[in-house]
Amino acid sequence: MFFPRKEVVDRIKAQYPAGCRVELISMSDPYRPMPEGLQGTVSCVDDTGTIHVHWDNGSSLGVVYGEDSCRRISG
Repeated sequence: MFFPRKEVVDRIKAQYPAGCRVELISMSDPYRPMPEGLQGTVSCVDDTGTIHVHWDNGSSLGVVYGEDSCRRISG
């Protein structure tokens, strides 16, 4: 498993603070398809760079650095 450098994680934490809103661009999860464009609220970013999100569809799947992508839309 690949973990990003501390500088990268710090940048992600600064870019996606708790409470900001994000929109999903893509997520690779074979067990729970997540639609592109889904929005949610960031709860935190952990030390592996995963952005933990409370999605508007009730899911709480994290956006994994290097595999999934989202963009900040507000907050």
